Amino acid sequence: MRSVRAAAPREVDEERLVRLVAKGDRAAFEELYRRTSPWLAVRLRRRCADEQIVAEVMQETYLAVWRAAGAFAGSAAGGTAVGWVWTIAARRLVDAFRRRAHHAQPPPAAAPQPAAPAAEEEALAATVGSDVGDALRRLAPELRQVLQSMVLDGLSVRETAVLLGLPEGTVKTRARRARIAMREALS
Repeated sequence: MRSVRAAAPREVDEERLVRLVAKGDRAAFEELYRRTSPWLAVRLRRRCADEQIVAEVMQETYLAVWRAAGAFAGSAAGGTAVGWVWTIAARRLVDAFRRRAHHAQPPPAAAPQPAAPAAEEEALAATVGSDVGDALRRLAPELRQVLQSMVLDGLSVRETAVLLGLPEGTVKTRARRARIAMREALS
């Protein structure tokens, strides 16, 4: 078995990295962190404006990943490693909010959605044709979020529900509405 350092960076997928982490492979853990931490930090900041909480949740998440990598069920259970990491982070964020509430301090509100499109939205629109990009920009924000999570991020319905803090049925409904709206806009 080749180590992560010996393999080409994209040759080892995140699921394999988690399995190597479960065996105590520190290089695999470092590579998993390098690949997932920027993405994770952005998503946490969208749900919490307090940088201290985001930093704590990041630390707790990767500590949990190191300790619990052996519990990752992987693709056989229908989940991805990235979705698994997000699920851990989302639970840690909820725990952080509960701790703060317990200490009689309300959690800071989620960062307000900027009037200008987010960089992720601009990148998505720029990578697709102008008609598709225009249709994406015209989608209601809640529909665009679901579409981006499921299509751009490749998350399952369950993972998207966790990411957005919505029931799975709502995610399915919004995904269907987004597809219909996109089909109508492009026809």
